[in-house]
Amino acid sequence: MNPAQEVEKVAPIRKSIVVRRKPEEAFSIFTERFSSWWPYKTHSMSKDGAASVAMEPKVGGKLYEISDKGERKEWGTVLSFDPPRGFVTTWHPGMDPENPTELEIRFTAVPEGTRVDLEHRKWERLGPKAAENRKGYDEGWVEVFERRFAEACA
Repeated sequence: MNPAQEVEKVAPIRKSIVVRRKPEEAFSIFTERFSSWWPYKTHSMSKDGAASVAMEPKVGGKLYEISDKGERKEWGTVLSFDPPRGFVTTWHPGMDPENPTELEIRFTAVPEGTRVDLEHRKWERLGPKAAENRKGYDEGWVEVFERRFAEACA
């Protein structure tokens, strides 16, 4: 099997949580209050952690961090933006912006509040680094999405 065939078999990461918020509220916390829950001191491109992170809430908007020195470092570009149902963005913090993965977040009303589904996909764009990067993100989304975002919605 050649390396390209191996990369094609890297499955998307899928995570799902239920939060006790209306979809509009959960969507707003994720997008407009991104910096309030993202652990940017430890999960950033900046050597000593970022000073903040933000998302421009529109198609073509950017996800980015601002370093302690005021430098803006882009993480991705919003591909679709459909409040409060969800959004899709490219994702490339610290990686090649020409070959980004994709992150989709969906918000669905359920009796308990909102089910929030995360799908991180298109790992094949990373070539031979796909499986290793996917493994790291699979673990990382547990802390960032399943714990931090869920706590921000509590």
